[in-house]
Amino acid sequence: MPKKFWKFLGFIPILLVAIAGAFLINNEISGLSSDSKEALEAVTLNKEITDNGTVLSSDLDERTSDYTPGKEEETVTIVAVGDIMLSRTVDTKMRAKKNYRYPYLKTYEITQDADITFGNLETSITPGKPVSSGQMMFRADPESATALFWAGFDIVSLANNHTPNYGQKGLLDTFKYLDKNNIEYVGAGKNLAEARSYKTIEKKGIKISFLAYNDSDVVPASYQATSSSAGTAFMSTNYLKEDVKKARQNSDIVIVSMHSGTEYVTKPNSRQVKFAHAAIDYGADMVIGHHPHIVQVSEVYKNKYIVYSLGNFIFDQMWSEETRLGAITKITLNKEGIIMVSFVPVKIYDYCQPRVLTEEKQEGMILDRLKF
Repeated sequence: MPKKFWKFLGFIPILLVAIAGAFLINNEISGLSSDSKEALEAVTLNKEITDNGTVLSSDLDERTSDYTPGKEEETVTIVAVGDIMLSRTVDTKMRAKKNYRYPYLKTYEITQDADITFGNLETSITPGKPVSSGQMMFRADPESATALFWAGFDIVSLANNHTPNYGQKGLLDTFKYLDKNNIEYVGAGKNLAEARSYKTIEKKGIKISFLAYNDSDVVPASYQATSSSAGTAFMSTNYLKEDVKKARQNSDIVIVSMHSGTEYVTKPNSRQVKFAHAAIDYGADMVIGHHPHIVQVSEVYKNKYIVYSLGNFIFDQMWSEETRLGAITKITLNKEGIIMVSFVPVKIYDYCQPRVLTEEKQEGMILDRLKF
């Protein structure tokens, strides 16, 4: 007989086995309870089943893409840096390189990687002439704000002794260029109410609010915002108590920035300590300090973290090792509070470019100083 006929006869036993198997499976299913049938159907349709047999989702792929394991334990990372000065020799270097991103090229991976990046912008952003080395009036080009955003900065403090250097126009220009580049700012505003207001950034369902103030002993009185003029928020425990209370009502985490201290000294003065402790007493979760231009000691107060000074991040003070050194702090938190604070020591090269510190002796010195 033809080969096709023998092939057909060989297939018959396989077909009979398949039919018998289907018959048996159908009988098994028929004998199942209604709950068991639903469970079997759920598996077939890629459904998720709880311990009590409830079908939760009809599409496994959709569930996988939307589901976040341990969502109630989501964490957010904040990176905070020290003083950012974009004028004088820093500006000269950026112009020479024809690259306003130049200062950030060795650290941008750290600042871009965080959920939120914060720093103290110690420069007015307003058009004008270049500022010579040695001058104390700091101004940067509008392109500097674009580079700041590129580097990953989400929010900056303007409560310091240099952002108001160019008066009302300089402040209003700074607000404008930061707004244009989607960078939030605290510690300064068009009036006192704005300067004292908190800014909230929400990440992964966690609301983090920032407040910023500068000490009255490091700035002229004219720099203070009033009800009708732009300026900064001066350090006042009365203001602080009211402002933290407002922020606390609408936030999971509150961080206070202060611009205070004695320059080039490794320990905080009494004004810094008093204000930082008050911030914690009134409900802040952490205090981050700037102004001394070198890294100062840190403290745990009532189980909350205080970093009195992170030193310089971008600055042209190449005249000493201490002023070239700074620290980036990484803060890990959840809705309940701050989980961990760590530090990455940096050193400034070429008058403007911080790089992660590789010299073991200096790295150890900075980390020892910041040890809680």
